[in-house]
Amino acid sequence: MKTVFVTVGTTSFDELIERITSSDTVQALKARGYERLVLQVGRGSLLPAADSCPNIRLEAFRFKDSIAADIRQADLVVSHAGAGSCLEALGAGKPLLVVVNDKLMDNHQLELARALHMDSHLLYCTCSTLTETVRTMDLSVLLPFHPGEPKHFANFLDKALGV
Repeated sequence: MKTVFVTVGTTSFDELIERITSSDTVQALKARGYERLVLQVGRGSLLPAADSCPNIRLEAFRFKDSIAADIRQADLVVSHAGAGSCLEALGAGKPLLVVVNDKLMDNHQLELARALHMDSHLLYCTCSTLTETVRTMDLSVLLPFHPGEPKHFANFLDKALGV
C-alpha cells in the first residue's frame, strides 16, 4: 500500500496537519496512487481520528521512541524543515517534500530547504502551496543524499545558515 509519512518532529505545526488532511490535498495524494497517510503530529493541538479523512487510510500519533520504521515504510516523506527530520528522511533514501512553516520568525528552515532543493535532494513548499505541489511534483528529479558523510552535512548546514 503506497504510503505518505508526515512528520512535524517535536514541534507544533497544526497548519501542515490541517492542509495535508484537507479534502483537496487527500484527493491529490489519491490521484498519485497514495492510499495510506501516517501523521506524526508532535505537540500540535490536532490529532485527527482515523475516520476523519475519507478515501485514504489515516493513522495519527504524537510521538514514538523512533520514527525510523515509519520513514522506511513510506513511499514519500512530508516533513517540516527541521534539520534532524530532513537528515533522517534523506539518510533513509526516501523522496522528501519539505513544508516550510513561513509563519516562523527568522526562518532558517527556509534557507535549509532552499539549499537542499538547489542540490536536488528534496522538494519544498509552504502550506498554501502544498496541494498544488503534490499535484505537480516530479520525484524522479531528486538525487540521493549520502548519509555516510556527517561532516559534509555539517559543512552544508554551516553554509546554508551563514555560519
